[in-house]
Formats: sequence, structure tokens, C-alpha cells
Amino acid sequence: MPKYIIERDIPGLGTLPQSDLQQIAAKSNTILHCMQQKGQDVQWVQSYVTGDKMYCVYNAPNAESIKMHAEQGGFPANRIEEVKQIVDPTSAEGQKT
Repeated sequence: MPKYIIERDIPGLGTLPQSDLQQIAAKSNTILHCMQQKGQDVQWVQSYVTGDKMYCVYNAPNAESIKMHAEQGGFPANRIEEVKQIVDPTSAEGQKT
């Protein structure tokens, strides 16, 4: 299944109390569960919170599924990008220097 990075612009997000972030996560989980009950396989992997943005990693069949989740939850999805490749420190293994 394709992996996506979602950029969400949410002013002041980084200063929200943990309880607010828990409520956002709970709402997202509820919507994902409902979508899965309808046969739409969308999986939230994790999110990163910065000052005014959230960067989310999702597995989904297409970007439209992610847009649907965002609309149902009232979450912004300012940018949705499909991950084409993953590079990490082990990517250099096997290379001659």
C-alpha cells in the first residue's frame, strides 16, 4: 500500500496541551475506524508536531482516501505527497567508499 506524508497547517499546534492532542488523535482514530468498517483501508502510522504544523505519515490506497479522512475530521490537509522511496543510514550500506 502506498505511503503518504501529509502536511497540516495548524497555527499554535505546538503549544497545545497534551489533552488537546489526545482529543485530536481520538477523533482521527474514530474516523479511521468508521472508514475501515466501510472497506476503506487507511492507516495512520504517526505524526510529528512542530510549532504551527503537523506532519503525518499514512498508508492509504490513494490520496483521495486521505482527503476524505481530513474532511470528515475537520483536519486540514494542506499538502499530500506520496512517498516514492525511503532513505535512512542503512541506505549507504554496500557502497564502496
